[in-house]
Amino acid sequence: MRRKNKETEESGRMIVGRGEKIFRVVNNCFMVLLMLITLYPLLYVLFASLSDPVEFGKVTGLLWKPAGFSTRGYEAVLNSANIWLGFRNTIFYVVVGTACSMGITILGAYPLSRKGFLLKKPIMLFIIFTMFFSGGMVPTFLVVQKLGLTNTIWAMIVPGMLSVYNMIVLRTSFESVPESLYESAALDGANHFTMLTKITLPLSKAALATITLFYAVGKWGEWYNALVYLQKRRDLYPLQMFLRELLVKQEDMDALLSSSVGVTADSVLLQEIIKYATIIVTTVPILLVYPFLQKYFVKGVLVGSVKE
Repeated sequence: MRRKNKETEESGRMIVGRGEKIFRVVNNCFMVLLMLITLYPLLYVLFASLSDPVEFGKVTGLLWKPAGFSTRGYEAVLNSANIWLGFRNTIFYVVVGTACSMGITILGAYPLSRKGFLLKKPIMLFIIFTMFFSGGMVPTFLVVQKLGLTNTIWAMIVPGMLSVYNMIVLRTSFESVPESLYESAALDGANHFTMLTKITLPLSKAALATITLFYAVGKWGEWYNALVYLQKRRDLYPLQMFLRELLVKQEDMDALLSSSVGVTADSVLLQEIIKYATIIVTTVPILLVYPFLQKYFVKGVLVGSVKE
């Protein structure tokens, strides 16, 4: 009996040949190398932001730990009024912009996912057409200007509110909902709004979380619209726009240095530390969102991309 069980276990195991073992070792080494290549730039920025300016100037080659621990870079960044103003504006743009984008994406994806929608195919063709052809930057700016959106908060929300790709992914996810559920709800007298809120959305939480994350990350890192449409309203700049000015314009760096106690404006090494600290300060908040949506992320992308 014991011999029989042993034979059964051995037959149930997958026989791995020498070539397969070599492939697994090489593949694992390659993935570890790829992970280090991807992760090291972020670690370098983190270690540099926590380094002492003088010690950091002596570093040659790779940086595997902070060169003389110091928080002078973060102190200068957190003492900047522009950074806090950028945080306030960006949080508003992320919350309101993501809510508006999700609302219009859901309202566009739902009817296009239903079989009884008569204009489904021609509307989808028009929508997909916009993915490959656009009016261009100048016509888009003229439209935004004629609508009176320039130099207002809506210039950061309305242009680009709908992502065609996100809507198609969400529509595909909605199509995976069994049609029998809609038919049963219709027999009970439910309208489309009830079907959407009571059936479609609860069964598409993974896809909704994924698309929400896409929109939120896009809104958090957005700066180009501010550069084009907020030329006269610096008080409406998002955080990334202040980061861009800090990295590009020497005047903003000098102002930041002069506002810090005990810091001279000719400290070149400290300027580099401040730049790294600013990058970390503007990046970490959005990274903290990922752990809360991680369990939905992979599932949502797969459901929205592959229709079973």
